[in-house]
Amino acid sequence: MFLIENAKIVGEEGLKNILVAGGKIEKIFEGSCNYPVDERYDAAGKTIIPGLIDQHIHITGGGGEGGFNTRVPELGLSKLIEAGITTVVGLLGTDSETRSVENLVAKSLALTKEGIKTYSLTGSYAYPSPTITGSVKTDIVFIDQLIGVKIAANDHRDSCLDYKELQRIGAEARVAGMISGKSGHVTIHMGGGKFLFGQINDALEHSNLPITIFRPTHVNRDDKLFEEALDFAERGGYIDITSGMSRKLTDAKAYQKAKERNVLDRITYSSDGFGSWSNYDKEGNLVEIGYSPVDTGIKAIKEIVESGEKLEDAIKPFTSNVAKVLKLDREVGYVKEGYLANLVALNDDLEIETVISEGQVMMKDKKLLKKGTYE
Repeated sequence: MFLIENAKIVGEEGLKNILVAGGKIEKIFEGSCNYPVDERYDAAGKTIIPGLIDQHIHITGGGGEGGFNTRVPELGLSKLIEAGITTVVGLLGTDSETRSVENLVAKSLALTKEGIKTYSLTGSYAYPSPTITGSVKTDIVFIDQLIGVKIAANDHRDSCLDYKELQRIGAEARVAGMISGKSGHVTIHMGGGKFLFGQINDALEHSNLPITIFRPTHVNRDDKLFEEALDFAERGGYIDITSGMSRKLTDAKAYQKAKERNVLDRITYSSDGFGSWSNYDKEGNLVEIGYSPVDTGIKAIKEIVESGEKLEDAIKPFTSNVAKVLKLDREVGYVKEGYLANLVALNDDLEIETVISEGQVMMKDKKLLKKGTYE
């Protein structure tokens, strides 16, 4: 057993103790503790929030649009720990030729074994979707790590799929999720093209699919796309904002716009970590390329708080909202008894001090205690 003492749990008054056993929060209480614990950690009044849930990380590395030398390397465990991320969803991007869903599942298993629970999505930008079993449906139903599917739209790198093809992907994911008890969703990379939400709207208009099946991401790419995203959220959909993506439409501004439209419970944030960012000229030639870090989530939370929001509200699109849309909200996303002990201790400057994943201390007082196998 492990005891966290003198913790200020986000959104609660006073200092509490958190007893951890078997990787879960066994008890939250005030006062002295007489339990025969194996280890104690004095939080000394630091604020405890749930570990962040990042549903969009290229764990096997993204990129490749500029040639083989622009393939982004695989993600190391320590990057997740330093970013306060304790639950991950990995996925593919443009490149599903030199990357594979098999590779993605293997990396998910590796990160999970190293201490951070990791899921993944089948598919990629491409259509037909690359899979392991031969279909999106059976991938999601039979492979534990796969909880949904990835596709791209409104982008010069997508497969120019029409709305009927998007419907088929949505239908397969929907039924697979029902059978397996998973989220069974379609993460849709939204590019900077001229169709905006047109393909998604057409797919919904001409089908009986629920709007929540389609999860557009990178919706803060520009103002026009974000306005359509907010309309989508008002209709009951979920939208995913990429933290640190836009200097003009900052994370705090995106949050405020969602608040003004009363859709804060329909938004999530993710980092697109280790995915490439790229810029192109008018003829479609690559001008520059780089890759995104995974620590933009905690920076976005700080920015939102500095804009005037309470910490307990600012963290929701990074924790409980994500847990809900991924159907993981019975085990992660909250600091509650019975939930996994995925916890992050923040100092007064909202800097990450300590990270605990399923009861294992991964970083303590800003010192990494756990690294990846080959780090």
